[in-house]
Amino acid sequence: MDKVLLAHGGGGSKSAELTRLVFQRFLRDPLLLAMDDAAVLPGGGPPGGVFTTDSFVVKPLFFPGGDIGRLAVCGTVNDMAVMGAEPLYLSIGFIIEEGFPVTALEKILASIARACRESGARIVCADTKVVEKGKADGLFINTSGIGRPAFKKPVSAARVRPGDVVLINGPIGMHGISVLTARGEFGLRASIRSDVAPLWGLVKTCRALDIPFMRDPTRGGLAQTLNELAQAKRFGVRIEESELPIPKKVAAVCDLLGFDPLHVANEGKVLMVAARRDADKALRLLRGHPLGRRARVIGAITAENPGCVVMATKAGSERIVMPPVGEILPRIC
Repeated sequence: MDKVLLAHGGGGSKSAELTRLVFQRFLRDPLLLAMDDAAVLPGGGPPGGVFTTDSFVVKPLFFPGGDIGRLAVCGTVNDMAVMGAEPLYLSIGFIIEEGFPVTALEKILASIARACRESGARIVCADTKVVEKGKADGLFINTSGIGRPAFKKPVSAARVRPGDVVLINGPIGMHGISVLTARGEFGLRASIRSDVAPLWGLVKTCRALDIPFMRDPTRGGLAQTLNELAQAKRFGVRIEESELPIPKKVAAVCDLLGFDPLHVANEGKVLMVAARRDADKALRLLRGHPLGRRARVIGAITAENPGCVVMATKAGSERIVMPPVGEILPRIC
């Protein structure tokens, strides 16, 4: 690998390649090598026990359903929530391009404040840098978060077993297609709102249940998340095409452009694996929350096809679900 490509930022197999071949040669801490959405700190760690960081470079900065500020808060609190942790504290850093309109900055800050109120997290430290015009494409944001483990049992892929049930809390692909159409590329003008939302209020309803695994399927979409779960494991994942909640407008744009909806990013979805005995309870609890009213079971963990994700198609056949290779939609988060 000679150069970093745009494809290396897409969250798919190219991103995994960059991480494995470059970053992990130098950054070898065991907590980092676990490659979870957030690090579970040993001994609980003051004041919470879960720590995460993220950066946001979305283009455009404003899109139907959200903006870079809401995205920054939700993306960070969701990485903690899917580790079974209550989000407590955030840091936030702004890299602002010279000439950026103050009115736009104020609108983004107001959005950040609203998202914090929704999530319950507090921004307790911040930083601002300004760079020359043309050097930052308007505004970039970095966030870090500290949370407190709140689930009865640890959320870890190591606890996933055949027979467990796979759930999703609602329609997929909305964020990626919302950002794409907001750019006006390919002549598309579809009115699709991003699903960007803080998930802790939804996720915590299941904290007393046996939930071995959760992830928010952002870059790389559902396909990437499921493949990361199954990779090198002694179990496989089987999903049902007929149960996948793909909105008609998302499907139409994907059909037009040749995208797989399973590869498209989400920012308000939790992929949850529940122990079979708690699956019905989990589904009922998810549906009782505004962000989970359209929750459904989409598959199961199987002893067959270890290490693979298989989809039972509507036509009665099966196909392997592969992760995206490169970046189908750059700058979406």
